[in-house]
Amino acid sequence: MIVLAQSSGLGDGRIDNWIIDSSVHVVVGVLVLVTMTLVTGWTGRLALTGASFDTTGRWLLGAAQLALVVQVLLGIKLLDQGQGISQLYIHYIGGLIPLGVFLVGGWWIRADTVPRTRVFAVLLALGWFSAIMAFTIGRSYVNR
Repeated sequence: MIVLAQSSGLGDGRIDNWIIDSSVHVVVGVLVLVTMTLVTGWTGRLALTGASFDTTGRWLLGAAQLALVVQVLLGIKLLDQGQGISQLYIHYIGGLIPLGVFLVGGWWIRADTVPRTRVFAVLLALGWFSAIMAFTIGRSYVNR
């Protein structure tokens, strides 16, 4: 739930005065895990069957990228609100690794051949694992 509130006269109602409930970050985190699982599984299947990255994979990749960008922006906003300060840096680093995987994959690997699809599948698996790690660590600190 996003709660818009004027907390002070600073910013005149702009983004600094918006208050976002941390449960939104958790929900989007689950969405990140679902989309990352789908694109990693799909790409892994393509790599194992000897196929190159396809249109379905590109749509799944786009959905995962969008979910991850929203998650990172929500995390930054929550830090701005003073939440999440007690979390270890590993949560933040682990949450940014999938974004780095997408950057490397988008810039370096076109995944238009089978060997490139296999390398991309390994990168996505690394990103998926780090997303799971970041979510687990984040949830353990939230529940304290």
